Amino acid sequence: MDKIYLDNAATSRDKAAVVKKAILNYYDNIGCSPGRGGYEDSLKAGRIIIEARNTIADFFNVDNIKQIIFTHNITYALNIGIKGILKKGDHVITSTMEHNSVLRPLNRLEKNGIIDVDYIQCDQKGRLNPAKVKAAINKKTKLIILTYASNVSGTIMPVQEVGEIAAKNNVYFMLDTAQAAGVYGIDFKKLKVDFLAFTGHKALMGPTGTGGFAISKKMAAEMEPLIEGGTGSKSDQETQPNFLPDKFESGTMNTMGISGLKAGVEFIQKIGIEKIREHEHKLGKLFLEGLKKIPEIKIIGPANLKEQVPTFSITAGDRDLGQLSFELDEKYNVMTRSGLHCAPFAHKTLGTFPAGSLRFSIGYFNTIEEIEFALNALKNIL
Repeated sequence: MDKIYLDNAATSRDKAAVVKKAILNYYDNIGCSPGRGGYEDSLKAGRIIIEARNTIADFFNVDNIKQIIFTHNITYALNIGIKGILKKGDHVITSTMEHNSVLRPLNRLEKNGIIDVDYIQCDQKGRLNPAKVKAAINKKTKLIILTYASNVSGTIMPVQEVGEIAAKNNVYFMLDTAQAAGVYGIDFKKLKVDFLAFTGHKALMGPTGTGGFAISKKMAAEMEPLIEGGTGSKSDQETQPNFLPDKFESGTMNTMGISGLKAGVEFIQKIGIEKIREHEHKLGKLFLEGLKKIPEIKIIGPANLKEQVPTFSITAGDRDLGQLSFELDEKYNVMTRSGLHCAPFAHKTLGTFPAGSLRFSIGYFNTIEEIEFALNALKNIL
């Protein structure tokens, strides 16, 4: 069988044909920077960005397209949000299942004596009790940060409940949607989010080097820009523009990538998120049932698709998981990821630190035949 890609939690390797077409169209017919000239091709590039903002705003149910900010990826987006909103003496609440793109900036700010952080302990399946979040709020709490779903165990967090808690206590709510956007419907207004960070290269089916965030007007007014520079607007002023989106978008845009991201999201809208999720859950159920039949394997996390995205981590007795991942690729062309997955707190919570786990993550372009082949390959090696 051809190569089987089961590392979609890292990036979606297979893209829809329309994504590649959009990227090539930019290269072949435009190739210019948006907002950096009055000539036709620069205006065409500008229209790509505007249309992409429209598409993303509609996708996440954001009222004004100016509230959509593009960045290089979700890590940039989270850093811009965390470092832009937090000030001396602020208190932050997050969970022990977060990715390093949240943990590391928080760690630096805390070590520098700027903020205090409460890491709410999740259970050994990665589940978070929202009551613990509510109990941790104090008079200095400025921000609650939460991932929608774990990149290690796939565990889905109680984002609706936490959003309600944040809103009732006048606390900003920041949501990391890296493992869910494109497969689960995420409503900016319904979830009462102030800062919704997204990445283009995973389930949104765009190219690498794309991402961004949607931001509430209230948070945008208080937040300081992390990066300042050319915006193509107010060039006579030495200070960064104070209006959206220019306040948080400096330097030349990745128009080629954003064009591909727009096409990826439009592809998802055409297929329908429900249909995409149904397909991935069907494969996930098949994979879970197969894993449970292999005695040596321990499934990390809920092992229940009602509680998780179709990302599955395992251990296999005393087996070296890096070697197991290597053999799956070398002998059977099955691509997986072993290790700590840039989420050491999550592995400590799940009981898999420091060895980590072997992760299989399913995407829309995977097939039943691929899942069955991967399970047989795993059985054969073990």
